[in-house]
Parts: sequence; structure tokens; C-alpha cells
Amino acid sequence: MNEEQLASRRVHCPYCDATFDLLVDTSQGSQVTWEDCHWCCAPIQVRIEVALDDELSFSVTLGRDDEVL
Repeated sequence: MNEEQLASRRVHCPYCDATFDLLVDTSQGSQVTWEDCHWCCAPIQVRIEVALDDELSFSVTLGRDDEVL
């Protein structure tokens, strides 16, 4: 995957509230994955919802590891 093909979204860690840029591969469609916070290293559950008709239209929801997204 080429980094130019990744979309960037500014997000807040659900643990420490630090802000960081999350790179999202929208070509994979909607998905649930995990990302460690860049500041506190806590495991963040990431839900990515990609629009069926437009890969560039997507939403990102973050949650703690014990939350159900």
C-alpha cells in the first residue's frame, strides 16, 4: 500500500485525549481494527465506515478496548 493512497483523519485518544493523525486505508472498505495510541500506548478499537459509492467518504469511531463499537 502506497502512503499517498491513505486518507488521514485527526482523532482523539479515548484514554488520554491526545490528538493524533490516523491513516486510514479506505480501499479495504468498512472495517474494525486496533491501533495503539501514539502517546499513552493504550489499545484503541477503531471502526471505519466507508460509503459504498465513494471511497473518500468515510467516518471513524474510536473506543476503549472494553467498549463494543
